[in-house]
Amino acid sequence: MVKFSSLLVLFFIFPIALAQLRVGFYSQSCPQAETIVRNLVRQRFGVDQTVTAALLRMHFHDCFVRGCDASLLIDSTNSEKTAGPNGSVREFDLIDRIKAQLEAACPSTVSCADIITLATRDSVALAGGPSYSIPTGRRDGLVSNNVDVALPGPTISVAGAVSLFTNKGMNVFDAVALIGAHTVGQGNCGLFNDRITNFQGTGRPDPSMDPALVSSLRNTCRNSASAALDQSTPLRFDNQFFKQLRKRRGVLQVDQRLATDRQTRGVVARYANNNAFFKRQFVRSMIKMGAVDVLTGRAGEIRRNCRRFN
Repeated sequence: MVKFSSLLVLFFIFPIALAQLRVGFYSQSCPQAETIVRNLVRQRFGVDQTVTAALLRMHFHDCFVRGCDASLLIDSTNSEKTAGPNGSVREFDLIDRIKAQLEAACPSTVSCADIITLATRDSVALAGGPSYSIPTGRRDGLVSNNVDVALPGPTISVAGAVSLFTNKGMNVFDAVALIGAHTVGQGNCGLFNDRITNFQGTGRPDPSMDPALVSSLRNTCRNSASAALDQSTPLRFDNQFFKQLRKRRGVLQVDQRLATDRQTRGVVARYANNNAFFKRQFVRSMIKMGAVDVLTGRAGEIRRNCRRFN
């Protein structure tokens, strides 16, 4: 694993976050907090290694709607959880187990928003990704509405995808690095079925996809509802995803477009050629994303149950 100095990273790339969050926020109020999270994530990873992809998806979907405030976790008939794009988000039970142990150890102290952030960080390391420190101190949101959820689909343009990140204070390097989390991702066959059967009504597969991948995905989707987005090392957090894109082996349309679009193809090439560089940039980008529109201080609350407002 690679260890990075996240405080230094934060100072240079996202200085505003230093005033809101800090590494070791719970060192006095709940010193065992990060150990509790790490141990439970490790247990879950030992049973199902796809937990890394699930937590990355949860973290992204939470942070890009009203900020990183755990609003995605709320159970109600019209909460964010009920929105279409969130139908594939899972591992809520893991968050519940972590929260229960934290409440037993340090009642009303550790936020659900920080649990998502820490659990995601730990799952990435377990999958072979970077091990890093991340600031904490987020508080939980008081609003969760499905109408607020406007997350991109797999056919979004590269310009549209990049603008989603730049609107949150990030840049093209962040956008491509965070999409690179697909290195451990799974995609429902319905998200790319047109690319392997009837692309844009032509009756033929997408010509930008490697024919061998078309054949492989057809076989996979006959027997399964989903397929790995990185066909090389699907459970390993590495830069193979970018190498696959350069070989026309991107499963989702937006992923493949990253390798050919003028705005992103150079970044894809750099990540593909240097695994260490990709991992360093991924850390920077995760820290940035984890500071998006956070609630701190007296804002929001510390939920006792992540599924319900206090």
